[in-house]
Amino acid sequence: MVKSCIRTFFLFSLCVVLLSVAVAAQSPTKTIVLVRHAEKAPAVEGDKGDQDLSAEGKQRAERLVKLLKKYKPHEIFATDYKRTKQTVQPMAEKRKKQIQTYDPSKQADLAAKIMASSTDHYLIAGHSNTIPALANLLAKKDVFRNMLETEYGVFVVIRLKNGQLTRVEVFPY
Repeated sequence: MVKSCIRTFFLFSLCVVLLSVAVAAQSPTKTIVLVRHAEKAPAVEGDKGDQDLSAEGKQRAERLVKLLKKYKPHEIFATDYKRTKQTVQPMAEKRKKQIQTYDPSKQADLAAKIMASSTDHYLIAGHSNTIPALANLLAKKDVFRNMLETEYGVFVVIRLKNGQLTRVEVFPY
């Protein structure tokens, strides 16, 4: 009788633990850092709108690493442009992560991928008109406006728990 009770209690406890792990895997807390690419170099013939970062932009990308070290991104995304990749490249090198590209015209796909993933820390680089839209999509609120073409130097941290917004922070860099 005692063995039967102990076995039942053990099986019940195991089920509770497994259920807790399954629920946690489906709805983890997520920290998503969004940044517009740093300053780009002036256009030159043949670059087809895909400029590298300027010297100032490269310095800003290096500063970003220092400011984002506490967020420890596990996945890093950038649009398929030199300037967005170069903005997050120093962090990717520091964290030994590959930069994954995403299509800025399909931000809902990226948001769905993030929400379905068990990864909890992200860094995403985009553009003056795509980062605010992605922030609004993830936050499920229309609070960010498109940035000015000359506006650099801020990053947005979005924190979600169980798919719900818990905090939005904007920091200069």
